[in-house]
Amino acid sequence: MSSRRTLPVLAIVAASGLVLAGCSSSTSGSSSSSSMSPSSGSSGASSSSASVPQVDAGAFTADFSVMSQLKDLASQGKGMIGVLLPDTTTSTRYVQYDAPYLKKAFETAGLSADQFKIDNANGSASTMQTQAEADINAGASVLLVDPLDPGSGAAIESKAKAAGVAVIDYDRLVTGGPKDRYYVSFDNVKVGTLIGQGFVQCVKDWNVQKPQVLIMDGDPTDNNAKLFAQGYNGVLKQYFDNGTYTKVGEPAGTWDPQTAATTFQQQLTAHPNINAAITPNDDNANAVISILKGNGVKPKSFPTTGQDASLPGLQNVLTGYQCGTVYKPIYLEAQAAAALAIYLRAGVTPPSSLVNATTKDTTLNADISSVYTTPIWVTPKNMADTVVKDGAVKVADLCSGNVASACSAAGIS
Repeated sequence: MSSRRTLPVLAIVAASGLVLAGCSSSTSGSSSSSSMSPSSGSSGASSSSASVPQVDAGAFTADFSVMSQLKDLASQGKGMIGVLLPDTTTSTRYVQYDAPYLKKAFETAGLSADQFKIDNANGSASTMQTQAEADINAGASVLLVDPLDPGSGAAIESKAKAAGVAVIDYDRLVTGGPKDRYYVSFDNVKVGTLIGQGFVQCVKDWNVQKPQVLIMDGDPTDNNAKLFAQGYNGVLKQYFDNGTYTKVGEPAGTWDPQTAATTFQQQLTAHPNINAAITPNDDNANAVISILKGNGVKPKSFPTTGQDASLPGLQNVLTGYQCGTVYKPIYLEAQAAAALAIYLRAGVTPPSSLVNATTKDTTLNADISSVYTTPIWVTPKNMADTVVKDGAVKVADLCSGNVASACSAAGIS
């Protein structure tokens, strides 16, 4: 969701591209959700005797050049690739980034408009079910599913598998889905760890005295939200245990900004000593920040956190109301998912260089073959070299109005 770093963006861009080999391969692994070890390729695909590209999960770049090297593989495939996105409200990313990036990835690989289809369920599980059924009836051979909830997602995937359609969980793990599916996302425990580490650094940099911390989680039905919480709670535990921070509370989570605003106001009324909050994404952080501004809270005095590198989130970071945001270069995730779908569509087992991890489905007690891409913690210090350089946000939009001076101070022009 919604929204780090082993390698900086420049290292990813400079990473080795594509190596051709005689056949595809994969190796088995049994790592947890934060593991980066190889995993087995399954989901009905089989090795091809023809030469196929061995794509590396770290090779995708902002120019989508790796996708163009999948054209031969794409020409071998049959059927349509259907993409099911959840909504337009819990995060702005699905409309602004995922849909156009997926379209570009498919087109760059040589797929025509009738060979892929991208739908948004607009927050309705029944709508997504209808869209899935339409794709299956239209001859889809692969479905990418970003579910609204695990139950409806698992039902869609079970029906797809029964129809012989390969399934990929996109961004969110569909807990309880078929065992022989794939999952494409960022390392979500790492996302949460970056939020926690960024928060700790921010408390120090902003000189927050005796931090009274409210932890605001994402929707508890979203497996990603659980992984984010695992990450930031793991970082914060030592500070709560040794008394450096006080944990004021951790109310029920949500991805709805209005609900988050109501929850925060209730907590602030009950505990007026709150002076810092873990907020799980930019939209929820923005809801909290609106209340803080209404209460006359000054910049760099009340830490909040986020993810998604949204325009409001980045502006809140620049103006000192948000410590930072986890930038998940969605063009990497979209290309990884599109590449994986193209392998499956061609009936070829994806290489272990692409399927580079496993994720534990705790409902099934099973490891799901996964592709992880790498998130980045963004502050004013590295914003110019990450989201701005990547073109994820336009400078004219970012630096409008009262943000202009903050942009200048951050070297953004």
